[in-house]
Amino acid sequence: MVALKEERKEFPKRLGNSKERERRNKDWGIASFDALVSCPGFPPFIHTRSKKMRIVAGKFRSRLIQAPKGDQTRPTLDKVKEAVFSRIGPYFDGGIMLDLFAGSGSMGLEALSRGIEHVYFVDRSPAAAAVIKANIASLQVEAQCDVWKCDSFAALRRLAGMGVQLDLVYLDPPYQKQQLHKIMQQLDALNLIRDHGQVILESLKEDEFDEAYHQLRRVKEATYGISRISYYRKETEL
Repeated sequence: MVALKEERKEFPKRLGNSKERERRNKDWGIASFDALVSCPGFPPFIHTRSKKMRIVAGKFRSRLIQAPKGDQTRPTLDKVKEAVFSRIGPYFDGGIMLDLFAGSGSMGLEALSRGIEHVYFVDRSPAAAAVIKANIASLQVEAQCDVWKCDSFAALRRLAGMGVQLDLVYLDPPYQKQQLHKIMQQLDALNLIRDHGQVILESLKEDEFDEAYHQLRRVKEATYGISRISYYRKETEL
């Protein structure tokens, strides 16, 4: 995977008046004009009925994508996406990605926009799977995507049975620390990560994870608001 340079953006730090809030919604990739709600784990500018996000960079830059309705999914905001992809890319020369607990498919679609060749999207929610398929269709990238509505561990076993090796994995469960530990162990045990492939965990900032899961070794951690991002890379020489 080839990394290129990309310009960084500055984000507003407070909501202020309605015009500033609308501008911040746009900057963070959320476009909606319904009543504001306060949900645990969500900033107060997330809206209820028609959540939309945008792709930050690459081929589909600024294209809007839908998010599932309600509060069962937790969209990764543009500030976090920008930081993650600046660290691991920001652009790619091919590669295969797994977007686990995919929600809207935002992270996988961002990776496709930046050059990843193929993405497996996994979410057990029928509503999320339907939104992911709609977003894929809107970008006309069906040939580069697989959408599986199933349990995360079933998806890992299926990928292993297919002989797939992944260059990039993004794990963003609804803040289930123990599940992340088990998934990391399975990714290593099933040999699903290509040499020097990367696994990124999004969790609550209070959560802590092992420095290594056998060959998957932590190389960086960062916090953004209530979220912690942990970066792991497969190293065959320990």
